[in-house]
Amino acid sequence: MSDAHIRHTLDAAWDGVAPGREQCVELLRYPAVSPEAALTRAVADSVSRRRFAGQAMLLGQIGIATDECPGGCGFCVFGQGHALFDVTALDRAELLQRSKAFADSGQLYALFLMTMHDFDREALLDDVAAVRAAIPAQTRLVANIGDCEREYWRDLREAGLSGAYHVLRLREGTDTSLDPAARKSTIAALRDEGLDWYYCCEPIGPEHTPEELVEQMFFGLDHECFQHAAMRRVCQPNLPLAVHGQISELRLAQVVAVVTLAMQASPSLRSIAVHEPNVLGLCSGANTVYAETGANPRDTAADTAGHRGLDVNGAAAMVAEVGWTELMQGA
Repeated sequence: MSDAHIRHTLDAAWDGVAPGREQCVELLRYPAVSPEAALTRAVADSVSRRRFAGQAMLLGQIGIATDECPGGCGFCVFGQGHALFDVTALDRAELLQRSKAFADSGQLYALFLMTMHDFDREALLDDVAAVRAAIPAQTRLVANIGDCEREYWRDLREAGLSGAYHVLRLREGTDTSLDPAARKSTIAALRDEGLDWYYCCEPIGPEHTPEELVEQMFFGLDHECFQHAAMRRVCQPNLPLAVHGQISELRLAQVVAVVTLAMQASPSLRSIAVHEPNVLGLCSGANTVYAETGANPRDTAADTAGHRGLDVNGAAAMVAEVGWTELMQGA
C-alpha cells in the first residue's frame, strides 16, 4: 500500500467509511513498529471514542469447571492430550460468592460463566438461574460454553441468560479437534434465539497471516456480532502451539485497530474488547476489558485472579487511566 493509498484508507475511515477485506489485509501487512501501524492505531482510537461516546464496558468471567477437554485445542491448558490443569469445579456457594463479588460493585456490564466444551447441561441451567437471582438486575449474564442447539439456548435464555461468547477460531479444526461447521451452527442458533453474540479474532499467533486474520475477523462483521475483539495466544510452555511463540501487545493493538475500523460497517456492534487487558489495546480502538476469576485457559493457576487475571477494580482503573471515564450499564 502506497503512502497515498494508506492516507486515503485512513482518511475514509475517519469519515466513517469502513475499509474492506483487501484494505484490512494491507493495513495488517505493515510491521507493528511502523509509522503506518501507529497511524492506524491512532485513527482507530479516535473513531472508537467517537462511536462509543467515551464509554467503556467492563466484563467479568468466572471459570466454573475444568476437565481434560475433548476440544483438544493446541493453545489451551485444558486440551485433551496435553492438559496442564487438574479437574476442578466450583460448588454453588462458591460460584454465588464470586458472582456477587464481581457484580455487586455495579461496574460490570455482563458476567460470563465459562465451562469446558463438554459440560453438565442441567447443572449449568441451575447455575444460570441461581446466579441470575443473586446478582444485580442491570448486570447481564453470558455463557462461554461448548456447541449447543437452539433448544438449549432457549432454555438458558429462559433461565436468565442474555448472551453467549462463541468463536470460529483461527485454524478451527486444524489447531483444535472441533468441527467448524458445528461452531457456525451454534452461532446461528444462539443468534436465532435472540441472544447477544460476543465474538473475537483469536487466538492470534505469529504464524497467522494477514489474510487469515481478516477472514476470521470479517466473520463477526458478516454475521452481525454484538461485540468484536482481538486476543493473542498466550505461549504456555509444553502446549503444542508454544513452538510458534507469541505476538507482542503492540501487534495485538494493531489487530484491534483494524477490527475497529472494519466494524464501522456494523450497526449491531456495541463494543470492542482487547484480551488480555492492556493499555495499548485500549488506545487503539478497544473500549472493553475482562476481569477474571476461577479457571483460565491461558493460565495454570487454580484461580487466575491475582495471577493472569485482573479483578474488577483493576480493570476499571486500567480503562480510566487511558481516558475511558464512563462505564456502560447492561440494563
